[in-house]
Amino acid sequence: MSGADDLLFDPSLIPASCSESLGSDLELRPLRASDGDRGHLELLTVLTVAPKLSSQSYADTFNHLRSCPNTYFTIVIIVSCGSIIIERKFVRSSGLVGHIEDIAVSKSMQGRKLGLKIINTLEEVGRGQGVYKIILDCSKENIPFYEKCGFKHKEYEMVRYIEAAPSGSSKPSSPAKL
Repeated sequence: MSGADDLLFDPSLIPASCSESLGSDLELRPLRASDGDRGHLELLTVLTVAPKLSSQSYADTFNHLRSCPNTYFTIVIIVSCGSIIIERKFVRSSGLVGHIEDIAVSKSMQGRKLGLKIINTLEEVGRGQGVYKIILDCSKENIPFYEKCGFKHKEYEMVRYIEAAPSGSSKPSSPAKL
């Protein structure tokens, strides 16, 4: 794969204005299939544990995301990245909600407002897709940053981590019917 064929989504969905004010040493673009070999997962370690994936596993995940058109939009600026996932709702006249995830900036590049640039670009991509709101979860320590980006604190996050089923388990592999 090379060129636009190896991008997660069509780069024309990123408004040209989003690249303005970036230094000439930086490029804003969709995630590329080869970014796994270019340090994408290492960059995500500023957020959480991101174990190295095999090249095949990274490619499989990338291809799965790309197979869901108008859903996954991961933006990369060489040393920073972030994603917006578009969800179709039954409420709000079957409206669309954008979920911002995994905003990461290399520690060596923090302070250059790259996180803000990623957030603003994801917002523009979401707007272009027709979302009626964009939401995100963050740590308490990151609330001031997201408030500077225009987000407001609303409600609370809940989480339940699902442990992998032991091998040989008789747990059903598909969800129960409603």
